[in-house]
Amino acid sequence: MANKDVRVALVVATAENGVIGNDGALPWRLSSDLKFFRAVTMNKPLIMGRKTYDSIGKPLDGRDNIVITRNSEFEVPGVIVACDLEQALRVAREKAEERSANEIAVIGGAQIYELLLPQADIIYLTEVHAAPEGDTTFPKFNKKEWREISRERHRAGSKDSADYSFVVLERIAGEN
Repeated sequence: MANKDVRVALVVATAENGVIGNDGALPWRLSSDLKFFRAVTMNKPLIMGRKTYDSIGKPLDGRDNIVITRNSEFEVPGVIVACDLEQALRVAREKAEERSANEIAVIGGAQIYELLLPQADIIYLTEVHAAPEGDTTFPKFNKKEWREISRERHRAGSKDSADYSFVVLERIAGEN
């Protein structure tokens, strides 16, 4: 698989008010979304910022964990450190090729999403049907550049704090 065939996928859960985080944590509890996240990202390279890594607290198994940070002292077993976006993408493409993965999963935070949104081919979006307080939001993007290819609406289960929808958006060809 050639590197150009590897898609950049943003994987994000966002509330109706655009909130994706509050004080370094998710402002909701969605067990079903965690399972969806695992399924969508498994066996793929992940790109995340250091704060997102800190909020997770450990490398995610079955995936290449690539953390972008300016901190030259940052070193964690099981984590590949990248000093900038270009290095992260280069390493992620190499890892995707090694794994025969067709996607690189970008998992946050807001600054990383904003930097990679112009290069994204697909968005795996969990729409959380709530409007919680938060200090971090997903960047605004032109929805006309994207085509919704699937949507599954779900009622909150016993381990969920809100109703939610799993939505897959694909960039319309020629829009980036």
